[in-house]
Amino acid sequence: MKLLSFLFLASMVARSSQLTCLSDLRRPEPTDISVECGTSSMSLAIQICPVVYTGYNESLLILNHMFDKPECKGTLDESASPPVVRFTFPLNMTNACGSTFLTTSAAGTGIFADFSNIQTVNISGVVRSHDPTTGVVTYNAELKYYYSCAYPLEYLINNTQVDVSASSIAVRDNNGSFISTLSMELFSDDQYTNPLVIPSLGLELRTDVYVQVQAANLTDQYHVLLDRCYASISPHPTNSTFFNLFVSCSRDQMTTMKENGDSHNARFSFPAFRFVEQQNETVSTYYLHCITRLCEISTCNDFKQCNNRRKRDVSSTGISEATTLSSAIPIVTRNGNSLTSKEQADSSSDSESRMGLGIAVGILTLAVIVIGAAAVVLYKRTTHF
Repeated sequence: MKLLSFLFLASMVARSSQLTCLSDLRRPEPTDISVECGTSSMSLAIQICPVVYTGYNESLLILNHMFDKPECKGTLDESASPPVVRFTFPLNMTNACGSTFLTTSAAGTGIFADFSNIQTVNISGVVRSHDPTTGVVTYNAELKYYYSCAYPLEYLINNTQVDVSASSIAVRDNNGSFISTLSMELFSDDQYTNPLVIPSLGLELRTDVYVQVQAANLTDQYHVLLDRCYASISPHPTNSTFFNLFVSCSRDQMTTMKENGDSHNARFSFPAFRFVEQQNETVSTYYLHCITRLCEISTCNDFKQCNNRRKRDVSSTGISEATTLSSAIPIVTRNGNSLTSKEQADSSSDSESRMGLGIAVGILTLAVIVIGAAAVVLYKRTTHF
């Protein structure tokens, strides 16, 4: 009975789809599927008219054998031209509609050439046609739409919007990025609750600055690991003076690492400093940048081992404006030290005290004169009478 009901429903949907595709019926082609590799979800779009031509409809396209999960079924979008069936599912191993997650490691190449081990997670699966034919033979060809998204887990990135190109009854592979899930924030306390507010005159030197790089809406099997963080005079690090807070396992003695590669947050702190070349300016201004990696939980400890990681060449950044996760605001420090500022404050306070005392004495003198004059007038009047 359930099979008859399914066949009846499929036939009704098929009639609807046929009406949608009256002028677009054709054989399937490799370009009938497009894949969007988003930061928190993946989206598939399969042209419906070739599916109808082959003898199926949107209800007979099944994602990774997920027959019983409504959230894994496709929905017909007739507003698209040509009309498509859309599948959308989150990037999470527990509810990615049966997609396969495979993490691979290889030596870095291209912009990742400075790293000895780059991890990539490949998320893949297949949309198959379900043939409702119950006889011994069928005249319907089987359709298989393979999809794949590759996400590199090392980032030379910024906070700009991610643009992912979508392009594949064959196999469609795409590259994706988790960049928009990452953010950098500065705090003034070691609980990372109070955002850092920089005074108009700048921070005093040695003021503690707390930095957090956080991943939001990230699947649970990955942690955030900072490979390198540094400060530069220019917001665009290329050809700019810079100072490494830490590089891999080597860090400046004033930098304190609180958490790295243990959760969706990476945290460290450092005392505010100034760049010597800005000594003739009233304040020193610089920007923070961090090269960030996502590591699979089972491999994070391996990446923290210094002997297994090639340190980046600290004499060359190789970084451009479009490839850096940077602080949204610059850090500004006073070029005068706190003692000088205190002396200036004390001097100002002494001046104000002396001025106040002078005013008080003047008012008291004036009061004595007025009282004396009044006494004389009163005495003369009394004597007269």
